[in-house]
Amino acid sequence: MADKSELYQIADELRAIASLGLRFADNNYDQERYEKVMAASARLVALIEERDPDEILEKFQDNLLHLSPLCGANAAVLRGGKLLLIQRADNKLWATPGGLVDVGETLAEAAVRELYEETGLQGTVERMLGVFDSRIWETMSKTHLFHFIFKVETGDQTPNIKQETINVGFFAEDELPPLAPGHRLWTPDLFELLRGEKPIPYFDVE
Repeated sequence: MADKSELYQIADELRAIASLGLRFADNNYDQERYEKVMAASARLVALIEERDPDEILEKFQDNLLHLSPLCGANAAVLRGGKLLLIQRADNKLWATPGGLVDVGETLAEAAVRELYEETGLQGTVERMLGVFDSRIWETMSKTHLFHFIFKVETGDQTPNIKQETINVGFFAEDELPPLAPGHRLWTPDLFELLRGEKPIPYFDVE
């Protein structure tokens, strides 16, 4: 039995195919076929979440321009060889500060904003460390997502617990706390990237 993450990914692929098809369909036959694909995607999500498929389908139909993966931006803050992590309020697991990019802001701006919202730290982006594909790095996401991770300098400011976090701290590579999906896999790579042991920026080839 596939796990929920894999089922969400299948549903998201079907929704993307249907969205693209409905945008460019030039005859009623193709439009009907893509509407059926969209409805199948909604039924799959409804089964996973035990919800009304018509309710989900309505939301899908209102978002036909979502044809590409979403973007997330994360901040990697290193002090004394230790990496800044936040403990998330939703699943109690630890992660680098980050979140989805808002329309109208750059990737770097999003990383700095998320850092401030989750730790109270004001930072300056120094460089992009890498781009991590959610499906390759096992991020638990209902949609396909690209994580852009930036090295951010914050000086000697003291981080604080914010609304979206229940704890915050700096951790060495050999003392990492329980990490959120995705972060569990790429955090060791972040240490190597920050030490210059891997080419920057990292990106997934396959």
